[in-house]
Amino acid sequence: MSNADATPLTYRPRGLTYDQLAVGQSFVTAARTVTEADVVGFAGISGDFNPLHTDAVWAGATVFQGRIAHGMLVASIATGLANQLGIFEGTTLALLEQQIVYRGPVRFGDTVRLELTVAEKVAHGKPDRGFVAFATTVRNQADAAVIEGQWRLLMRLAPDQ
Repeated sequence: MSNADATPLTYRPRGLTYDQLAVGQSFVTAARTVTEADVVGFAGISGDFNPLHTDAVWAGATVFQGRIAHGMLVASIATGLANQLGIFEGTTLALLEQQIVYRGPVRFGDTVRLELTVAEKVAHGKPDRGFVAFATTVRNQADAAVIEGQWRLLMRLAPDQ
């Protein structure tokens, strides 16, 4: 077989489309450990050098009795974990809204995972897309909810829809 006869390789996103998602459907990501390097890097990128995250002595005298990760860092890690699932690959058109409620601290060395549940689907005015709301919970290694919230995304329908 010559190269001229070969079928070209085509990228096929593995994401789920609007019509492939069902209300009540749930997903759980892999887990990831939050490190001191993550916190230091996030402080540098965000400019948030609050001593609760960066000063061990100061943070040790707080109710947390030690440094904790930035809430927005943990929320960002959650979006990365969701991306690694592959369900949004090539099918998400936009993240429209993110509601975040912090339920507990994430300490250096904690391991977190994300649970996503399809909470609502709403048709869009255009026939090739729809709105999907996901209830989200970030849990630590003790299974405690450290972040709860909701994401609202604009997602593609399958091409033949």
